[in-house]
Amino acid sequence: MKNNVMRIMEDAGISYRVHEYPHTDGVAADGQTVARLLGQDPMEVYKTLVGVGASGAHYVFVIPVCEALDLKKAARAIGEKSVELIAVKELLPLTGYIRGGCSPIGMKKRFPTVYADFITMIDKVMVSAGKIGWQIELSPDDLIRMTDGKTADILQ
Repeated sequence: MKNNVMRIMEDAGISYRVHEYPHTDGVAADGQTVARLLGQDPMEVYKTLVGVGASGAHYVFVIPVCEALDLKKAARAIGEKSVELIAVKELLPLTGYIRGGCSPIGMKKRFPTVYADFITMIDKVMVSAGKIGWQIELSPDDLIRMTDGKTADILQ
């Protein structure tokens, strides 16, 4: 079964692998559980967080599932006075994705995207494939390029 994320990857000619993990319909597992279920290093499985800056602009932050976002560093990385994460109820209308299935690829609108700079030190990365229970594995360079992203020190 292909979804929007997979079609976008194929249209761009980017190679990827799909990984499926067991889940309860509509219930998001935390990222470290996803990494464990897939037998992956938690530093190679990334979660997608959406924030809003003091200006009202939205941003995407992509970090390892075992790490936490430093909001001050994130704000500096995007040139905002401050940034806070959006409420879960805002996620679907803003991105088209639900909690636990939010991918940096294929959001309703393209937002400035910042990856934890650790991503440049790994050979492969996994992010949500846009649906709970699905992850895609690809090269960090391809992921950053697909989202017009940049890297920065944004971890606590």
